[in-house]
Amino acid sequence: MNGGGVDERLQLQAAVRRDPQDFLAWVMLADAELGAGAVAAGEQAAVRALQLRPGHPEALARLGRVRWTQGRHADAAQALREALRQAPQHPGIAVWLGHALEDNGEAEAAAQAYAHAHALLPQEPSIAAYLLNWRRKLCDWRGLDALSQQVRGAVRQGHPAIEPFAFLNEDAGADEQLRCARNRAQALARSLAPLPAAQVRGDGALRIGFLSNGFGAHPTGLLTVALFERLRAHADLQVHLFALNGDDRSALRARLQAAAHAWHDVAGQPHRQIAQRIRDTGIDLLFDLRGWGGGGTPEVLALRPAPVQVNWLAYPGTSGAPWIDYVVGDAYALPPTLAAHYSERVLRLPRAFQPSDDTRHVGTPPARRDCGLPEHGTVFCCFNNSYKLGPRSMARMLEVLRQVPDSVLWLLSGPGQADDRLRAAAAAAGVDPTRLRFMPKLAHPDYLARYRQADLFLDTHPYNAHTTASDALWAGCPVLTCPGSTFAARVAGSLNHHLGLDDMNAADDAAFVATAVRLGRDPAARQALRERLQARRADSGLFDMRGFADDFAALLRDTASRHGWEGAGST
Repeated sequence: MNGGGVDERLQLQAAVRRDPQDFLAWVMLADAELGAGAVAAGEQAAVRALQLRPGHPEALARLGRVRWTQGRHADAAQALREALRQAPQHPGIAVWLGHALEDNGEAEAAAQAYAHAHALLPQEPSIAAYLLNWRRKLCDWRGLDALSQQVRGAVRQGHPAIEPFAFLNEDAGADEQLRCARNRAQALARSLAPLPAAQVRGDGALRIGFLSNGFGAHPTGLLTVALFERLRAHADLQVHLFALNGDDRSALRARLQAAAHAWHDVAGQPHRQIAQRIRDTGIDLLFDLRGWGGGGTPEVLALRPAPVQVNWLAYPGTSGAPWIDYVVGDAYALPPTLAAHYSERVLRLPRAFQPSDDTRHVGTPPARRDCGLPEHGTVFCCFNNSYKLGPRSMARMLEVLRQVPDSVLWLLSGPGQADDRLRAAAAAAGVDPTRLRFMPKLAHPDYLARYRQADLFLDTHPYNAHTTASDALWAGCPVLTCPGSTFAARVAGSLNHHLGLDDMNAADDAAFVATAVRLGRDPAARQALRERLQARRADSGLFDMRGFADDFAALLRDTASRHGWEGAGST
């Protein structure tokens, strides 16, 4: 990651003023501006470099980075392909081409680009990590163990370039996850000078900020919108939403805008400008709703725009960052035994940490045959993203199919040839590949309705179903999971626990398979389970967003009071 250090940018800006013909300075300035989130300035620098040396691969590569950052993925891929054609031995260009091809929907070509970069620099752990992560998405398990061991070894050695979000897919402990995040955070902290310290206001309404690139038709928007709507009832709290993503014109975006006391469109702005906007708004508590996930801006948080900063919801692990004070969880997802592996102070809600939209209507699904499903037999499903479907998760699902005659496994269709690879894995395990059925990505209401045609959701390990588990349970489909030892491996278990369905939290893989087989063979038991879920959905509090808002507001007030706030009515 290039943090776009202020000193470096200023020096390069001065260099191109002194010598406007300095090609290398323009190339380096493009990198520095992009690293600082200054996309327009980065574009100007890249274009100037190309004017000085038309067609130069380094300049083309920077233009490709600019276009990728702007969301112009086809243009990015075109520029980076040409750059790599001219400089085929340049691993950095190959990596950026992989990024552009990913987002342009050219999944298999992206894998080839990462593999090309890895062949050029096989000992570089960041490139190994990109290849590993993308192979997981493509369900291409060749060399997975060796790549994973290389990446985990790099984390142990303090390598800062391993993406913490992708690292959640590795079967690593919470201590390794902390080390990975801390490596990344320390490198970023060294490149940025934070704003002067600020204090929580002593009185008046608390200003609560939420920073996310998911304020729209996105899992984050889906999970939070009803909470924000309910928080309007708390007069001593003001919700400020800072949107890193542009307007997708979705109904969710409109609801989020209406729910907020103030809406701040900061898409495409430089990191320091966003941080100053947050500071000028007088935010007391700032929630990072992206963390180390793609599209997030940890650089903004590292600038310390708010006196209290909190990691919650979107990144299911520790930030490892000195600029994050607290993390919000619950006693199941983040038990006391995990706290030692968190850099933040732990705040726990007295309910599941994950909110949901309790206003959603679950419609009538198409007939089974119209969903590509058999008319009879048990339908197991798992609509998690393909990168969560690792060898261990698929092995236990296929074992369930072997033991439950006439059953099928309904999966979300993955990128590239992922579906074909999963069919091949089924055949290799002795399971008829036609028993794997695939659902294309659908609009949320259509996707949600299809859970009514599924009998049981089979979860993944080590990265659980999170939003998908909430979706399944809301739609009335029970979720079977095997909770692990990290936050990311305990979210579905937390939802079941707070529903009073702890019997759906298997102790190990053998128990997972045994429970799935028992339910798969027993229609009466499945019906009884659905009825229990329906009853608990209504009375457990898991989907009670008014109650969630009350508990969340209490957590906000308590946290602010630790930092000097005496209440909205104090004088």
